Amino acid sequence: MNTKYILLSFDLEEFDIPLEYGQQIDLQEQLRVSQEGMNRLLPVLNRFDIKATFFTTAHYAQSNILQIKSLSEVHEIASHANTHTVFSKEDYSKSKIILESIIHKQIYGFRMPRLAPVDIELIKEAGYSYDSSIHPTWIPGRYNHRHLSESIYKDSGLLRIPCSVSPSPIRFPLFWLSFKNFPLVFYQYWLNKTLTKHGTACLYFHPWEYADIGEYKLPYLVKAKSGQRLIDKLSKLIEHYHNQGVKFISIKEYLDLKNIS
Repeated sequence: MNTKYILLSFDLEEFDIPLEYGQQIDLQEQLRVSQEGMNRLLPVLNRFDIKATFFTTAHYAQSNILQIKSLSEVHEIASHANTHTVFSKEDYSKSKIILESIIHKQIYGFRMPRLAPVDIELIKEAGYSYDSSIHPTWIPGRYNHRHLSESIYKDSGLLRIPCSVSPSPIRFPLFWLSFKNFPLVFYQYWLNKTLTKHGTACLYFHPWEYADIGEYKLPYLVKAKSGQRLIDKLSKLIEHYHNQGVKFISIKEYLDLKNIS
């Protein structure tokens, strides 16, 4: 039997999503919410001996140096730009330099906040090995990438690791909003389809989802089933696939294992 892999990833960022909906919260509050979510998330990963990839903003890392150093001993740290709220082209290299100075390891991966478009040449110039800013599906109001590959591919010499969807033609998005809002059995049905076709799936979530965010002025789809309730759901997902022999590894570990470069 061929081993299947789940590349579990988390966008470790400031909790700035309320700003998109007109609610002003200061930076310390944004960081506090993400830290609360991490305090709930890490015991789950430790319990199942999960290795994940944390796409981390440099600003969050600078505010939580000891935590990021500790994370890097087990998990992959990758770049999620300098801050989650604003971006400039200098942030490709700036965030990488800052993260490497904290963990004293090379940073290989990049993911743009909100999966916004990236400049491939600048990513290569900054020294990254791969980009994971592509979600080959249609998210109304955000992006339409249904024309892009569901599998790992090269674009102008850069490895691109798509966030997973169910196989064509459906391309059901296997991202955080789907996991949060659909029944677990439904989500697992489509994830099984992806694992069967590709042998791997790249999933992404946010630590702040596991904090108690019900008080914030956010759409119901964003704040529903947050906190401990969502942690319990994630635990069930991980336990289900762990018991089936599916391996949870970081993106870089998978690329090395499969000799993809």
